[in-house]
Amino acid sequence: MNQARFLSGVLLIGVIVWVFSVRVHAQEMEVIAGGELEYQNSCAVCHGVDGRGQGIMGKFLNVPPANLRRLTLSSGGKFPFWEVYRKIDGQTEIRGHGTRDMPVWGDRFRNQAGGDGKTAQTQAAGRILSLVFYLQHIQE
Repeated sequence: MNQARFLSGVLLIGVIVWVFSVRVHAQEMEVIAGGELEYQNSCAVCHGVDGRGQGIMGKFLNVPPANLRRLTLSSGGKFPFWEVYRKIDGQTEIRGHGTRDMPVWGDRFRNQAGGDGKTAQTQAAGRILSLVFYLQHIQE
């Protein structure tokens, strides 16, 4: 009887772990799907629908848009999560790189959310994070 209880307990724990992992994966995919939608609305025109830098506006830019599917490869095999976040946000200006060709999406997202208040900052951060998670998801 003790062995049956033990096996039931192990089975129950296994089911709980499985349900939790499925739920976490579903939530993760919701965030990525939101990031993909944000990408298509804000980034695809320059970086291309597939993220390879072949957007329709690319021919009008002085600096060709980056292939966003190769960020991990160009960073030594590790996705540069916070570097990508800061580039999208535009709040960290990098000296020596010349003018900023890419729009400052952080400012645009904050303005669309109503300005500089905490709510607007939080909404903009969420949009940027979903973009970064999507970009991380599409790496080659």
